Amino acid sequence: MKLAEALQERADLNRKIEELRRRLGNCVLVQEGEEPPEDPDLLLRELDESILRLETLMKCINLTNGRTKANGKTLTEIIARKDALFIRLSAYRDLVYTAGQSTGRARGTEIRVRALLKASALQAEADRTAKEIRELDNLLQETNWKTKLIE
Repeated sequence: MKLAEALQERADLNRKIEELRRRLGNCVLVQEGEEPPEDPDLLLRELDESILRLETLMKCINLTNGRTKANGKTLTEIIARKDALFIRLSAYRDLVYTAGQSTGRARGTEIRVRALLKASALQAEADRTAKEIRELDNLLQETNWKTKLIE
């Protein structure tokens, strides 16, 4: 199995687990004399099996990410960099929005507010950050499809 396939299965399992939790929630309590819409014991077994499979996949994915290198860095390092860049991009986009706000004055005697940072410079940095995220994502995707999952 390729790493990319394991990542897809992990995403599917996460969705399935959430769905099973909702379905179990609908089956835990029923009015006396009524039947639940589904067998809660069966759903519980399916939930436990899905969680066990997810645990196995996560272990293999983490092991693979820690041992696989692309451009001289492990996938774990690349993912950490990408996550940090997402935080940076979000902060810069918020700053661009705030710095770009204009506050009008009704009269000349009112306090004037001015931006201390240039929105254009912040936007340029946000654009560079977004580009680096795209490049890292492309590298990760390519590597994920070429890398065999360590099991």
